Amino acid sequence: MKSRPFTQIDVFTDQAYLGNPVAVVLDSEGLSDEVMQQFARWTQLSETTFVLPVSAAAKAQGADYRVRIFTPGAELPFAGHPTLGTAHAWREAGGQPQHADRIVQECGVGLVTLRRDALSKAWAFAAPPLQRTEPSPDELNSVCQALGLERSHVLRAQHLHNGPHWLGLLLDSPETVLALSPDHSALKRTGIKVGVAARYMAAPGLIARANREARAFARNRSTTAIVHDADLEVRAFASAIGIPEDPVTGSLNASLAQWLMADGVLPSHYTATQGAALGRHGRVNLTQEASGQVWVGGHAVTCITGNVSL
Repeated sequence: MKSRPFTQIDVFTDQAYLGNPVAVVLDSEGLSDEVMQQFARWTQLSETTFVLPVSAAAKAQGADYRVRIFTPGAELPFAGHPTLGTAHAWREAGGQPQHADRIVQECGVGLVTLRRDALSKAWAFAAPPLQRTEPSPDELNSVCQALGLERSHVLRAQHLHNGPHWLGLLLDSPETVLALSPDHSALKRTGIKVGVAARYMAAPGLIARANREARAFARNRSTTAIVHDADLEVRAFASAIGIPEDPVTGSLNASLAQWLMADGVLPSHYTATQGAALGRHGRVNLTQEASGQVWVGGHAVTCITGNVSL
């Protein structure tokens, strides 16, 4: 064991403790798969990342660092908030990208590019390519039953693969999304991670949402919640990999944007909010270029710095 620099970053928020935390071990050379997995179980965060030198082939293609991403139960080829959080931690630790206008991360899905948004100044990652398939009626029935959801509330459904695999459900209203109280044991038995979302259609819905969020924050914080408008309400249930509900999920928001923009449900730029049911207030910015590339961005805040013995 040796002392290694360690940091914990809150992602998709500009106010600490309202986003989704990721633990980052900044010097992971020499760690075995077993040790990484054991430490990820110990942190009990949705993801823990381990920063490593890039491979020679990836460096030749512009990669700046390599990252491995673990949940408490398994390794992931890619995940959104760990990508933004690891890049934030790497920069703060003195990392210098090969190119001043971007960072290139090597991970299980290959190379992922990050850039700074000109307006928000937050960093964003290029969403990996998406593969979509239709769920079977039996899959959809099992998931809806585990969610306690009537099929009539489901407007659209797709299996979404961009490294991680999500079953995406577009529901009829944000109220339906926020009212869900899943049977997490039943969801785990399906073996499927589920992302649910619904559009905010008009100002009255935003006002109702503001009131609900204020109540949600009041249960968890002594301060008054700052409420912002958004276009999409999102929740992510990942009992299949040991995470009942993820506070704010980059990979899911990426695949939802690729799906719903392609189908004309959402415009080429919108903002999603996630985490209200857990007393969080994550904000995810989604933008699609003319080429079709979707960028997923959000702020990140450092909460813990120190060293860990591994």
